[in-house]
Amino acid sequence: MEKIKLGQIVTAVGIKGEVKVYPYTDIPQRFEEIDSLMIESKPARICGVRYMKNMVILRLEGVDDRNGAEALRGKNLYIDRKDMWEMPEDTYLVKDLLGISVIDGNGTPIGTLVDVIQNSAQDLYEIRREDGKTFLLPAVMEFIQKVDLNKRIMVVKLIEGLVEL
Repeated sequence: MEKIKLGQIVTAVGIKGEVKVYPYTDIPQRFEEIDSLMIESKPARICGVRYMKNMVILRLEGVDDRNGAEALRGKNLYIDRKDMWEMPEDTYLVKDLLGISVIDGNGTPIGTLVDVIQNSAQDLYEIRREDGKTFLLPAVMEFIQKVDLNKRIMVVKLIEGLVEL
């Protein structure tokens, strides 16, 4: 079973056992599409979902009071990859991109994708070059020409000076 991390419980909410979750998905409403998940490795059924700003508030079966919710603080939430929703085209899980080889349109190696920095404008791909130096590449169509997860390659188009920044 391959687990996909959905978020982390950050605190209890109220006295009826709800937990506040920091979601790792870019669409927090995904929590409404699933019936159950795993808290670390323990299965848990979702009884209710609501939102507070950019956080998800979950009501979990068997967690009926604040003490039960507080005991879950800091725990990660997972879903089995086979139970995941369909991903839109040109959308990837960060874990699938890490370690992928980055090449240019001529097949010349540029480096390896080592991190994805998620911010409000667009994701940034941190690419480690062969010499060990890194640079950031915006994850936009102008730069990312093709991603082939089966071959573990990403074809990119770089503009002059981007790698030297």
